Order: sequence, then C-alpha cells, then structure tokens
Amino acid sequence: MTKRMNFSYIKLVLAATTAMVSLSAFSQDLIARQAPIDRKLKSVDSLALQKQIRAEQAAYPGLSVYPNWSNEHVQAYRDAIVPDAYQFDLRGFCMPTNNTRITDVFGYRPRRRRMHYGLDVKVYVGDTIRAAFDGKVRIVKNQGRRGYGKYVVIRHDNGLETVYGHLSKQLVEENELVKAGEPIALGGNTGRSTGSHLHFETRFLGIPINPALMFDFEKQDVVADAYTFHKNQWNSGSERHLASGEGLFYKVKRGDTLSRIASRQGISISKLCKLNRITRRTTLRPGQILRCS
Repeated sequence: MTKRMNFSYIKLVLAATTAMVSLSAFSQDLIARQAPIDRKLKSVDSLALQKQIRAEQAAYPGLSVYPNWSNEHVQAYRDAIVPDAYQFDLRGFCMPTNNTRITDVFGYRPRRRRMHYGLDVKVYVGDTIRAAFDGKVRIVKNQGRRGYGKYVVIRHDNGLETVYGHLSKQLVEENELVKAGEPIALGGNTGRSTGSHLHFETRFLGIPINPALMFDFEKQDVVADAYTFHKNQWNSGSERHLASGEGLFYKVKRGDTLSRIASRQGISISKLCKLNRITRRTTLRPGQILRCS
C-alpha cells in the first residue's frame, strides 16, 4: 500500500513539473511572438508622434522657441525665455518689395526721442508687398491714425517674425499660411506716417533686430545664408547704446568720418569696414547705422 502511494505521489509531482515546464515554454513563446508586435507598435507610435509634431510645427511656426500664439499684440512674449543664441536660416527668402530706396534706418531718433524699430522703404500706394519667408499670419490689424496704421505680422518657419506697416490694404487673414513671395498687402500711407512707405521690422520673441543685418534692399538680397542672434547683444541697454553711439551700433552724424567713428568705438578702420562690408572710400550718410562689434 505504501509503495502504491509513493508511486502515485511521484506521478503527481512529475505531472505538475511537466505542466510548469510547458507553461513556461508557452509563456516564453508568447513573449517571443509579442516582441516584434511591440516593436511595430512602438514604430507606429513614433511615426504618429513625429507626424503630429510636424503638423503642429507647420500650424505654429517657431513652436520650439515661442511660448504662445496670439493674434493681439506685436510684443506678446514679455515672459519668454530668450535663448543665449539662435540662428536664423535666411535661405528661401523673398524681398518684401522690389523698391530699393531706404528713407529711414533702424535706431534711435534724437529729434523724436524714441526708437525706430525697423527700416522704412520707399513704396507707393498700391505697390505689392510680399511675405519675406514661409510662415503663418499672426496679426492683421488697423491702428487707425496711430502707429503702424494697417499692418501685418507673420511668424516664419525659421523663427523670425516680420512686421509690415503703413499698408493701404491687407490681402491675408489671421492664421493663414503663406509662402515666401506671396502677396500679403499693398503699400500705403496709413497710421503715423508722413508719406507712402513700407515700415519693415524683423523681430525674435518680440525683440527688434535691425533688418539691415539680414536684408540688403539695394542689392535685393540677404546679407548671408544665416544670421545668428546673440542674447547678450540685445540686453535692456541696447537702446541706450544706439542713442549714445556706444556698443554694438553707431548712428552716423553729419560730419562723421570712418576714422573718427573707429577711434570713438575703439576699433580699427579696417575692422569697421569689414563689419559693414564697405571700403575706406564709401561715402557715409547722416542717419546711417554702422555695426561696430
């Protein structure tokens, strides 16, 4: 009787062991078969995520650096985190107008005691104004007789924002996607303006950057394929530097010479010429902005 019980017990243990081995083998086989499926699901999720990110970037250019999208104000980023450096790709540009004559430059206006944050380009009422780069229209507004008058703001894929002011007619709507060279408005004389012209600004996170550092209206070309913004050059004292003629830029006064400006800024004439792509024989005009560092 005891032998039979022992034999039955052994059979039971063997059966249980066999079942456990089979279950383990089945589990491993299931895991092995599931692995490729998991990889495929991860691949699908990754592709879907990438597609979603691309769609959001297309819908909101500069999404990686801009904290929000607003249709209200040109300067809408007072609490934004400004990177120490940021490079703008200037390829694929289009000049906003075929006109080449600059009537006012970027910088401090002593007579009016305020900054001028863009370039004024001579255009006539009805002249076509075009988008400088691919992007999305952020603002289409009319300030009446104040400021920009009728104006358009576009945020571009390269991170820049451009402002087009004193327009007679806007041809685009807010949140509309535009391509470089696409007509967006007609030149005019609206707002605080004493004659028909295009007021053209380039900004980054609301910070004004001299368009002349990127656009050469006389040559109808960009200055280079890329422009690098440096935070430490655009601190709160930048307006004071422009006004006093110290630091990054200098506004030419009547009677100034290259040697006098170079001496005042503490640099050589050759470096001053190289920074501004001019020669020692270049005639300086009052109001012209020269880069000094």
